[in-house]
Amino acid sequence: MKDTAAPDIPMRDPQVVMRLARMGSFHQSRLSFMRILLRRMKAEAWSFACNAWQIDAQGMGHAVYTAKGPERSYSLVAFAHDLPPDQRSDRVIATAWDATFTLYDGVPDATEIARLRANVPLQEAGRITERELTLSRANRSVRMWDQVVQALAAGRQPDHAQVDEVGYLMRTTAVYGSAKFGAADRAMIADRPEMAAPFQAEMLSVYLIRAFVMDLVEHMARALNPEAPRLSPDLRRRFGIGNSTGLGMAPFLMNHPRLIHNWIAAREWALAQVRALPVASEAEITCFRDVAARAAVNATDWGSDHPIQRAKLADLRADMAALLTQLEATDLRAARPWDRLWCWGAAHLSVEGQEQLAALLLEPYGGIVDQAADWMAADETPHKIDGAMDVADLRTLIQRIHPDALSTDWTTPEAQARVWYVSAEKLEPRLGERAEEDLDAYAQPLCPARDAAQLYEALREETGPVAAFLLHHPGHRHSVRRLQMAATHPYAEIRDNTLHADMAPIDLLRAKLSFFGTTRFDPRSDRWLRITMFQNAPFPDELATADPDDWSYPAP
Repeated sequence: MKDTAAPDIPMRDPQVVMRLARMGSFHQSRLSFMRILLRRMKAEAWSFACNAWQIDAQGMGHAVYTAKGPERSYSLVAFAHDLPPDQRSDRVIATAWDATFTLYDGVPDATEIARLRANVPLQEAGRITERELTLSRANRSVRMWDQVVQALAAGRQPDHAQVDEVGYLMRTTAVYGSAKFGAADRAMIADRPEMAAPFQAEMLSVYLIRAFVMDLVEHMARALNPEAPRLSPDLRRRFGIGNSTGLGMAPFLMNHPRLIHNWIAAREWALAQVRALPVASEAEITCFRDVAARAAVNATDWGSDHPIQRAKLADLRADMAALLTQLEATDLRAARPWDRLWCWGAAHLSVEGQEQLAALLLEPYGGIVDQAADWMAADETPHKIDGAMDVADLRTLIQRIHPDALSTDWTTPEAQARVWYVSAEKLEPRLGERAEEDLDAYAQPLCPARDAAQLYEALREETGPVAAFLLHHPGHRHSVRRLQMAATHPYAEIRDNTLHADMAPIDLLRAKLSFFGTTRFDPRSDRWLRITMFQNAPFPDELATADPDDWSYPAP
C-alpha cells in the first residue's frame, strides 16, 4: 500500500477476515469492480453508440454497441436468437441460449462480424481470437420477459412490484475472459489504464449487455405494436443483469492467492483509514446516515427462499435496525466517530452486519478509498521458493498462518469429507463426496490448510534449509510456495478447512462476487446461487450526468 493507517488502527487480522463464514458475508463497496469501471468511464467522459441494429421482428439478428474511451474503443457484439422455452437452462452444459456476446477490441467491420456470427453463438464449440476479450451468453427470464413485452405492447408499464421482485430480464450463465476459448490473454490488456483493475473487460461486457437487453425488449414490444412506449427511466434502471454462478468459480480464491490478497488488503486498508479519521464533517455524516438508511431498506427488500440466506437476511435486517437506532444515540461530531461506531458494531452485530457496516463506512470517503482501486491487480508470476529458508522458520510460519489446521484431526471423515476435482466433460471444477466416490486420484490441491498440516508433520524431524527438504519431498513444493508468499501477503490464504463436510462453497462464491459488485445474493443450494449485476446503475446514455456510485443502495 502507498499509505498506512494510523498506528493505533491496524488492518484487521487475517485470522478474523479470512474465514469462510465472514467471506460469505462480504458486501459490495466502493472498491467493487463495477463501481471502479463506472467511475473511470464517467471521469474520462467515455461515449457510447449503437453502431448496428439488425434484429428482426422475431428477435433474431445482431447488434453492436461501442464504448469509446480516451485511447481505445471496445464493442459488444450481440447475437439474438429465438430459443424455444424448453431449451433454456442455467447449466453450463447448455448448448443454446437466447443471446450470445463477445467484447471486441475495437470496432468490427462486416468481415469481422461475419466471422463472429459463425463462432460466438456456438460458445465453447466455436473459435474466437485475441481480438475478442470476453465470450458470454444469456437467457431470458421466464418470469419477466413476456410480461414486459406484453405490457409495453398494450401501452402500459410493467408491474413495479414484479420488476423489483425479479430484477432482471436476462440472466447470463457465463462471462468468460482471460484467454478462455481463445480470447485475449490478460497480459495483452493489463497495461491499459482502463483495464488495469481486475475484471474490467468482463464488467464492461455486462454493462453493455444490460443496455442491449433493454433495447431488445422494447424492440420486441414495438414489433407487436409500433406505438408501444419505452420503459420509464425509473423502471428501466431497476433492471439489472441476472447471473447464475456455481462451483466453476469457487476455486478461484484458492488458485489466485496473490490477487485475492490485493483485493482484500485494499478494502481492509481503506476501512482502517476511515476508522482512523479524527473527525467527520457534516457532509460526511449526512452521507453515511443516508446510505445506512438505504441499506436498511435494501435488506428488507432483499429476498431468498434458501434457508442459509434466509438466516443471513434475518441477521442483516436486525443488524440494520440496531445500527439505525445506534446512529440516533451516537454523536458523530465527537472525536473518532467511525472507530467508535465500528467498535460498537464489532460487539453488537452479527458477522453479516459487521461486513455491511465495513462497506458502508467507505461510502463517504471516495477521496481516500478510491485510490486503493489502483492496487488491486496482481502480477501472478509464480512465487520463487526461497530454498535457503530454514525449516524451523517454515514450521513457525505454518504455526502462524494455519494454527487451526495443526489442531485438526485430519483422520476423521468430517475433516476430509469433500474432494475438489475437474470434470473431464466440461473442464469445470466439481466437488465430490469422498465417502461416496473414488476421486482421490483426481483431487485438486485446493485445501491449503490440510496441505500445510501435512507439510508440518513431514518437517517434524527435519533440519537445515528448505531446499534440502524439498529435494527429497518434492510433493510439498506447492505448500512451501504458498506459505512463503502468504508471509508477505497475509490475506492470500483462507484459514478454514475447504474439505470439511460443513463447508458451503457459496461462501467462496459470495466473497468473489462481492468484489465484482453484485447484489441480491440468492443461493439455490450450497453450491450455486443467483445474483444481479448493475441493478439501478445509470445506463450509458445517462452516465455523463449521473453519479457513478449512487446506485448500489438505491433511494426507496
